[in-house]
Amino acid sequence: MTEPDQSTADGSPALRVDHLWKVFGPRADRIPGSPEGELSRAELRERTGCTAAVKDVSFEVEQGEVFVIMGLSGSGKSTLVRCLTRLIEPTAGEVSIGGQDVAALSTSDLRDLRREQVSMVFQHFGLLPHRRVVDNIAYGLEVRGEKKSERLARAQEVVDLVGLGGYESAYPDQLSGGMQQRVGLGRALAGDPSILLFDEPFSALDPLIRRDMQQEVVRLHREMSKTMVFITHDLNEALKLGDRILIMRDGEAVQVGTPDEVVGAPADDYVRDFVSEVPKSHVLTLRWVMRPPTSDDVLDGPALPVGTIVQDAARTVLRADRPVRVLDGDELVGVVTEDEILRVIVAEEDVA
Repeated sequence: MTEPDQSTADGSPALRVDHLWKVFGPRADRIPGSPEGELSRAELRERTGCTAAVKDVSFEVEQGEVFVIMGLSGSGKSTLVRCLTRLIEPTAGEVSIGGQDVAALSTSDLRDLRREQVSMVFQHFGLLPHRRVVDNIAYGLEVRGEKKSERLARAQEVVDLVGLGGYESAYPDQLSGGMQQRVGLGRALAGDPSILLFDEPFSALDPLIRRDMQQEVVRLHREMSKTMVFITHDLNEALKLGDRILIMRDGEAVQVGTPDEVVGAPADDYVRDFVSEVPKSHVLTLRWVMRPPTSDDVLDGPALPVGTIVQDAARTVLRADRPVRVLDGDELVGVVTEDEILRVIVAEEDVA
């Protein structure tokens, strides 16, 4: 699969992963690049006793992007994210964060990377039960050696940022699950990392609280423009949060694309089944439903950007008495009428 260039203007992505492998089992380092490495996961395990949890995965993440890695249980997504900062040592391949080769870092440099550049938010909050909210949030700064007055001032800023104002002096057991996760999020943000890694942080929360926390991530990203790598098994969560999504199966990357690309052009039957029940009008943009203008079209009606979601465009299109122009910048790239909009909506009703 060919990846588009996701580099920043200076040519340096926030995160680059090249041909990453993590193999568990005897003599694991012989598997990458060998004929056995081409076997399915089941065949590899039967023949060698090894399991390829991550198999030849490559991708890049732009500065300020929310990149979602998703797949079912056992797909390798959590192992992958732990390999990024060598919480699990990769078997082969390269990881670069901010231009640094993570594999080449010394123990002390790797520790600095984890403390200062990359923060991780887990499903299990890991809060210190005997410490107040503000002290839990300040804990990473304490480990860095920052003065108490400075770290508490920074922690108070973050308390307000994550919506915990008024709970500074509360202890974890006095908080709901959602509020505890806000503390975990605040602790990750306090050190002002360049990258935030989320490993299924909301999967243990009740649905309503989970939705609130998803909205919180969206809000924080909008306000702070942090680079985020988000792990989930929930497709709706991936579509809601991700600028781009990597779908994994049996340790391999099956498809990388924007939400509308994954839903509109699934790479194979596995992805197609994954997205089959997604309301396409909530995800597809006008790029996927527009048609070329004809000589019969009157092109002085309303105009919408090509990236407009079909659901958001429906009211404008259905009210218009002529084709709605679809623009990419100032360029006319197509038109859309009620026929194209209704075709998507009716197809959803047929699926339901």
